Parts: sequence; C-alpha cells; structure tokens
Amino acid sequence: MGHIILVEGADMAKDTRDRILEASLELFAKNGYAATNIKDISDAVGIVKSAFYRHFASKEEAFDAVMEMMASYYEENMGSTSRMPPVPDSMEELKQLTMKMVNFTVHDERIIQSRKLLLAEQFHDERVRDLANHYFLYGTESMFTKIFSGMMEKGIIKRCDPAILAFSYTSPITALIHLCDREPARESEAMEKLKAFIDQFTAEYDA
Repeated sequence: MGHIILVEGADMAKDTRDRILEASLELFAKNGYAATNIKDISDAVGIVKSAFYRHFASKEEAFDAVMEMMASYYEENMGSTSRMPPVPDSMEELKQLTMKMVNFTVHDERIIQSRKLLLAEQFHDERVRDLANHYFLYGTESMFTKIFSGMMEKGIIKRCDPAILAFSYTSPITALIHLCDREPARESEAMEKLKAFIDQFTAEYDA
C-alpha cells in the first residue's frame, strides 16, 4: 500500500510540474518574462507559492525548463536535422509535407505561444535569441536543405545550391506564419498565398 501511495505522489508531482510549465509558457508569451512573477504563475495553476518552490527554485529556473520543453516539443513535432522526415518522392509529397508542417505550427497552441515568447524575449536574452534564430531561420532552413538535396539525388528537383533553395523556400513561408500570429483573421488569405507560392515553386524547380 505504501508503495502505491509513493507512485501516486510522484504522478501528482509530475502533473503539478507540467501544469506550472504550461502556465509559465502562457504567461511569459502573453505578458513577457519581466512582467510575470511567481505569484502569477502559482495563481494560474491554482497552487500556493510554496508549492511552486517544491518544483523550481526560481522564476528563472522555470523559464529555463520552459525553454527545454519548447525545444523538445518542437523537434518532436516539426522535425530537425537529426530527426528528419522522409525525403519526398515527388513534388506533390513536398507540398503535402510542407502544408502538414504549416498547419501544425499555425494551429498548435503550444507552438503559437512558444513563437510569441521567442519574439517577445529575443532582445532581452541571448539564449532566446539563439533559439529564435534556430526556429525562424537556421533550423528549418537546414532541414529543407537536406530535403532538397535528397530530392535532387532522386532527380525530382532541378540541381542547384540546396542551401540557397531552402532559404528561398522557407523565408516566405515563415513570413506568412508570422502574419497568422499577428493577424489571425487573415489566416485564410495567408494560406491561399502560401499554396500559390508552393505551386509556383514546384512548377519552377520540377526536374
């Protein structure tokens, strides 16, 4: 019986820690790191401050944990150069892969909050700046560099510099995703423009 109680206690502790992280992410994204305090986070979770300190020694430690959670969640769901999706076998598969990634990043609430947090805090914290650069530029660009290189090897895409091609492909997509964040009412317009861009891109570079 004692063993069962210990297991339940561990599960409850993990649940509380996870809820602290989710509340921290939401508040940091909405109000910024400096304007959010431990009481705000505790109130959002429905716990007292002493319960917060059982999991994190400070707001900064909670922020660091949020950064780690974001990085892991993003890589798990969006991929990375070390967790590559399969190289498409056709331009149609490239379209499908791209739209799957875009639809996820535009509609997943945790990803949306993460993006807002990175944009808000990138000028105040070098770690956040580096993470923002990775997500908004280098990480996605590097992943598509490998995708395009693989598609060139398969004879699907015209041979050219895959890194430059990836840059020219991902930059407009990233811009339209940010537009959806700033003006959600224009999502339909942004998605139509995105599909038109992908159609033009695939027609131009189809081998």
